[in-house]
Amino acid sequence: MMLRLGLLAAALLSSASFAAAQPSAPAAPLSAAAPLSTAAERVFDLAKPRILQIRSLLQATGRQSSLGSGFLVTPEGLAITNYHVVSQYALDPKTYRLEFLAPDGSKGALRLLAFDVAHDLAVVKVDRGDLPYFEFDPRALADNLPKGERIYAMGNPLDLGFTIVEGTYNGLVDRSYSDRMHLSGALNPGMSGGPAVTSADKVAGVNVAKQVGGELVSFLVPARHAAALLERARASGALTPDQARGELTRQLVAWQASLYAALVEKGFHDVALGPYRAPQSSADWFSCWSRTNADASIAPRALVNQTSCSTQNALFVADDLQTGEIELVHSYARSVDLNAFQFANFASELYRQSSLGRGSRKRQTPQKCTEDFVSTGPAGPHPVLRVVWCARAYREFEGLYDVAVTSVTQDRDREALVSRLTMHGASWTNAVAVARRFLDAVERAP
Repeated sequence: MMLRLGLLAAALLSSASFAAAQPSAPAAPLSAAAPLSTAAERVFDLAKPRILQIRSLLQATGRQSSLGSGFLVTPEGLAITNYHVVSQYALDPKTYRLEFLAPDGSKGALRLLAFDVAHDLAVVKVDRGDLPYFEFDPRALADNLPKGERIYAMGNPLDLGFTIVEGTYNGLVDRSYSDRMHLSGALNPGMSGGPAVTSADKVAGVNVAKQVGGELVSFLVPARHAAALLERARASGALTPDQARGELTRQLVAWQASLYAALVEKGFHDVALGPYRAPQSSADWFSCWSRTNADASIAPRALVNQTSCSTQNALFVADDLQTGEIELVHSYARSVDLNAFQFANFASELYRQSSLGRGSRKRQTPQKCTEDFVSTGPAGPHPVLRVVWCARAYREFEGLYDVAVTSVTQDRDREALVSRLTMHGASWTNAVAVARRFLDAVERAP
């Protein structure tokens, strides 16, 4: 599970000066023979005047509700941060406002110019000019940054003070639909939106998340996505508060359309489970695992072998809503010493795991489910399926739904295949099309 770094706490950067009058000159790369500690010290000193703390404040009290960071990328005061750092304001500008705090103690209002929810990025503007700023690394923009490159990520973990973390770039993450850079380094809450730079003081990526349960497994948004959003922001100007919600809906709808088009294009392949064949996605951005109860300490009365494949990334929309995940689960169950009636009850328990899980009352409607018996094709290869379809709508983002479709085969009295497809943030058309294809592919093995 990935944890975004700025949801709970922590200002990013609370020291140093913000008062330099001119953009900093590009730094000369260090010699390859220079000690790493010297490189980190130099990067640390150069970065200080170019990093901001970004706060979401409650309009009613003027007190901070969330903290993150950003870094200046133009002399006229444009800065990059994460979308999730400014999400409270983007979703509810009547309740929240944005503010920056500079290392020299100065502060002021921020304007939200643009965001990219798919890559968790935003562009904000400080109403000051003639400021020092970061430049992007040309190799990172061209996806030519070599694996093993030393990277320096900066932030304020857990609001403990300005910190620099030295790590190693390990390329783009495998099995991920959205681009993420893998950094071997200790990013922690409070470092969201901070820059990750090379020893040449050029931005390679933007701090965004860490792997929960891992050690030194962290993630950056590639610099090229930040540079592209910056250009869009320059061309379009600031978003009005009324435009932000509509823009977020537009981006979510467009993202899911691309995701499901790619899913269909990659297609499905069959996997054998007992006497059945079940569909699995052929897309390489699914991660698959298997488990069994055959080795349980108490001998099971029915054996269950399960495969589970899911996408490894989700889109952050709000503190109480993440979306975009797809999961396919197949459980083949076979009786050991249960009679037909007992096995039917056992299979029903597996089948009842069709709920979408707990949602956000504020963001989503209650789920509704329908159930029926379905025949998807000729009786020979296609068993009759008992199918339950559950769905809930997104209250604020018209046209998007969470959907779970679960089926159980009905052709044998002491073995069954229970299959479940779960889709988060899909259009109704895409959910129906993929679910139909999923059910059609459940067959008896020849």
